[in-house]
Amino acid sequence: KTLIADPRWPHFGLSYQSYFDNPELGNVAAVSLGESIILYRDRIGKGKWELGIQAGVFAFFDLDKPSMDLVNADYVVAVVAGYRHGRFSALGRLFHQSSHLGDEYIFTNLVEDRVNLSYQAVDLRLSYEFPGDMLRLVVGGGNIFDREPATLKPWSLQTGLELRRPWPSPEARLRPVAAADVQYREENNWQADMSLRAGIEFQRWLGSRNLQILVEYFRGHSPNGQFYTEYIDYLGLGLHFNF
Repeated sequence: KTLIADPRWPHFGLSYQSYFDNPELGNVAAVSLGESIILYRDRIGKGKWELGIQAGVFAFFDLDKPSMDLVNADYVVAVVAGYRHGRFSALGRLFHQSSHLGDEYIFTNLVEDRVNLSYQAVDLRLSYEFPGDMLRLVVGGGNIFDREPATLKPWSLQTGLELRRPWPSPEARLRPVAAADVQYREENNWQADMSLRAGIEFQRWLGSRNLQILVEYFRGHSPNGQFYTEYIDYLGLGLHFNF
């Protein structure tokens, strides 16, 4: 299932973000375009496994500039393998990510020492959904094995918590949701990068799609590609579509 608060989970979404005490950014639009596509699914004993691909583009724009400059875009493509047995599920990925600054941002800021961030990595997430479909726990970790710059430290950890209230009944089309995603990277000395999201989920909106309207808060090192060393703090509001 979709990870609600993970800033880098491929899905279709649009968010407005207001940055606090940032010398370069104030009002930002963040866009994500992507999806997970399952190509094959079968049973293993009492469980099921699946194989597919995942792709996403994550971009953000400076709304305070006259032409709403594209600041950065990250491209992710992955091969994914999943397994589920009862309330337990696991998802492993082999993926590539590359990061690209926007032309207008480069010209406006006279960027000279651009970081050509690009890497191949593997990661694994484990998830357990408690009875009642209200609470979900997620843990995971990853390793970058081919990277530029070569000095980028490889290891990362992830923890997550999601709450979905089955109100007024489990079959309801609308219900409140809340989620926390906390990630730790060796590159940033294992400091916590925290993403919080909460709001309303409209289930089976336009067929099988789910629409989420979420207030979001992020505090930590930027998930936006070449800005990975910068510490950011923002509050936002977003629309998120999940299939």
